[in-house]
Amino acid sequence: MKKLLFLNFLKDTLKFFILVCFSIGIIVWVIQAVSYLDFVTEDGHGLSVYFSYTILNFPKIIHRILPFVFFISLFYQINQYEMKNELIIFWTNGINKLQFINAVLVYSFIFLLIQIILGAYISPFSQHEARSFIRSSNVDFFPSLIKEGKFIDAVNKLTIFIDKKDTNGNYQNIFLEENYDTSESFDRKKSQRIYAKSGSLINTSSGKYLELYNGNVVNTANGEISNFSFEKINFDLTKYGSKSTSYPKIQELDIHLLAQCLYYYYLDRADEFYDKNEYLQCVQKNIKTVTQEVFKRLYKPIYILLLGLISSLVILKSKEDSGYNNFKILLFLIMIIIIILSEVSLRYISYNLSSLYFYVLCPIIIFLIVYTYLIKKLNTGSKI
Repeated sequence: MKKLLFLNFLKDTLKFFILVCFSIGIIVWVIQAVSYLDFVTEDGHGLSVYFSYTILNFPKIIHRILPFVFFISLFYQINQYEMKNELIIFWTNGINKLQFINAVLVYSFIFLLIQIILGAYISPFSQHEARSFIRSSNVDFFPSLIKEGKFIDAVNKLTIFIDKKDTNGNYQNIFLEENYDTSESFDRKKSQRIYAKSGSLINTSSGKYLELYNGNVVNTANGEISNFSFEKINFDLTKYGSKSTSYPKIQELDIHLLAQCLYYYYLDRADEFYDKNEYLQCVQKNIKTVTQEVFKRLYKPIYILLLGLISSLVILKSKEDSGYNNFKILLFLIMIIIIILSEVSLRYISYNLSSLYFYVLCPIIIFLIVYTYLIKKLNTGSKI
């Protein structure tokens, strides 16, 4: 009977958690998806890249909101059980309040593991895959970039100006400037400017190009200028990508890679690590971010246990008590403070050892103090 009661409580809590988690997650996802429209309207990526990128960012959203939704779900469900007198069923079947709290901590530990898996593996992998769509994408929505009377530089190493565009999609008075390097030396940089009276965008199975008519090409290389006129040329667009960041960010990298970075850095062997990875440099300016990311993925979920413990304190008072509502509000505010504390203190862990010790020890000390106090009071039958 006891197992059935706890399983039923877990099932009810899980249902509410899933409902709230996906509801909030979808709202946040829609807001982010709107902000990502720049990929299409300004950076020139296609709709397939846009939708793939936004969908693959959904696990990151769930990872960020999971602790908050967990404590809301647990707090709400325990309160509902109290308001419906369902907690009495637990007490009449020989389950004491300490056993109930221990069961809640077991549930909290399960969510802790889920949060670690989500943050350490699933979310970074999905973000990396999302970035790969941008990395492999050319500017396949080029027509949306072109606006009359404006210089467009969303395409990497290419500036475009179109004076007018008619109803048939033909362009008038076209200016293109292409910049590229032949070496790392500044004086070896080259540029090409193309002026054309008219042109049109051509799509073929092999790619996209601008078909330009009646213009001039001016080439600049090593301080020397050459030019020639043309009646018709084709300017290939398939080799250009947008300026969207295509390399992986630190939050998208594998957790093992980040851990290795810290290991090699503190052993003063960062050069060896860089030989193994081209995206991440274990230097001073990156170490703070890497440290925060590792702790965010592997240690921050421990706050879920503390949230579970504080949420379960609702059972210490009956709804018949005069201070019940104030007690609930107090617990709710404490949990909000804990979530804020976990976020704010994470930003300072790499500044000095004191900040690091505070972040590591704070949740453990609070947990032990509260749990020890509960054991003492509940075992002696004292009123809390």
